[in-house]
Amino acid sequence: MDLLEGVGESSSPPRTLSSFSNYDVRNDVYNRLVETCHDQAVSNPEFREQLDAHFNRLPPSYGLDVNVDKAEDVLLHQSLLALARDPDKRPVYHIRFLENISTRIDGEDQLIVSTHSSPRPSSPPTNGGAVSSHKSRARDSAAEFEPCSKLENLNLDVRKNSNEIEERYVTDNYSLRHEQSSVPVHEVIFSTVDKPKLLSQLSALLSDIGLNIREAHVFSTTDGYSLDVFVVDGWPVEETDGLYEAMEKAVARSEGSWSGSLNSHSAVEKALAAEAKSGDWEIDRRLLKIGERIASGSCGDLYHGFYLGQDVAVKILRSEHLNDALEDEFAQEVAILRQVHHKNVVRFIGACTKSPHLCIVTEYMPGGSLYDYLHKNHNILELSQLLKFAIDVCKGMEYLHRNNIIHRDLKTANLLMDTHNVVKVADFGVARFLNQGGVMTAETGTYRWMAPEVINHQPYDQKADVFSFSIVLWELVTAKVPYDTMTPIQAALGVRQGLRPELPKQGHPKLVDLMQRSWEAIPSNRPSFQEITVELENLLKEVGNDSEANGS
Repeated sequence: MDLLEGVGESSSPPRTLSSFSNYDVRNDVYNRLVETCHDQAVSNPEFREQLDAHFNRLPPSYGLDVNVDKAEDVLLHQSLLALARDPDKRPVYHIRFLENISTRIDGEDQLIVSTHSSPRPSSPPTNGGAVSSHKSRARDSAAEFEPCSKLENLNLDVRKNSNEIEERYVTDNYSLRHEQSSVPVHEVIFSTVDKPKLLSQLSALLSDIGLNIREAHVFSTTDGYSLDVFVVDGWPVEETDGLYEAMEKAVARSEGSWSGSLNSHSAVEKALAAEAKSGDWEIDRRLLKIGERIASGSCGDLYHGFYLGQDVAVKILRSEHLNDALEDEFAQEVAILRQVHHKNVVRFIGACTKSPHLCIVTEYMPGGSLYDYLHKNHNILELSQLLKFAIDVCKGMEYLHRNNIIHRDLKTANLLMDTHNVVKVADFGVARFLNQGGVMTAETGTYRWMAPEVINHQPYDQKADVFSFSIVLWELVTAKVPYDTMTPIQAALGVRQGLRPELPKQGHPKLVDLMQRSWEAIPSNRPSFQEITVELENLLKEVGNDSEANGS
């Protein structure tokens, strides 16, 4: 469970567009459909009311993407969202050919990302957050519905005003090297239940069938659905029948991930059941005193608490959110925490495992997280302190890897400090034992720190943690949030195509070299935490010797 970042990462924050009136756009759309004698506009007396309801479900910025000359697109979006209400039909998708574009040797593949979200309702939608396997698809010919938007101005374009920031960037590490003079471009529209990490799951689905994303327009409705529009190339012909078939197979292959449930690891569950006989780690909830809330997440909250006279941190899962998947994740975290004992890993005290009152109790870390230390308290680290923090992290991670544990969500928000500024690795909500069997491909973690192989749903191992550490190291050096001009989704789409944070000019050359090797695209090229620890300790000695030589 991610307590700081990760809720609704399939969409960007709500935006206010005072310069843009949704009312005007919906008027124009309505008038255009009446002028063209569209059946629904002419024959349905409730059509205008339904059109307004459609726009009201979506964020104001949705209107920016509506081409009034192609007003029928709004009806297409409306019908896809309606189909997505049926769990047996999700994910609903619609594919159409847009146009052929000319290519040249060494031409750059370019990407625009536009992400929009409506304000979320105060309570979760009654239909739940799981996405069922797809059993239906929407087909419409290009003659019925024209493209939403043309491929124009595909270049670096960062526009800012007081009401809106549109972030557009171009990845410059991937070149198209096709001999043909033109490439077919298609549009793929998805609608399903909105959930965290959805955009990355959809982009991985497109990648699975060989499609390259040129544009992504992502919208979340006020009642918990998504409308995701992708402009893609990579399908060699204009006709879409073959692409529909490929999409259907790709969706079927990923059926487990669409269900939103985690794989059940019976070995872990059996081990917990066998050892749960009122062990020392089982906590009597009546002896646990809950204090102030420290942080909130999508499925639970973190509190400062007291247990048998000592300060503790208590992660409490909200009972209304409990399901088999969340209980399995809870069991995984307890199983891992019970086996780790290291000065640079947060100490496990116990857990309440009797559903529905599930909680995990660990030592309280009064120093807070490195994220807050750097980005909220605005501390700039001296090199020696920076190295000590980084070495603490590496020693904790080296211990975990030596014990066949992969953390999968290493970031500064999950690195906590005690009263002596010793840093410890925390939050094992998505950690896993490597020896559980099977190949890890599930996208897990937080976008800004996530390794490209994880984003792409490719097999990955402990070297994914090393990539995340490289971003942590960059943060320690720069005291900046990674990709701070981008949304988490934009950062993820960039990283999967080679984007990395800008190298810090003020960083020690050896640290800059280390972070570059640690964020290599090929996991095997990244050093291990054992190797990184040795390098950092040697550098710390050098810094100490230099200070002594200078008499400081």
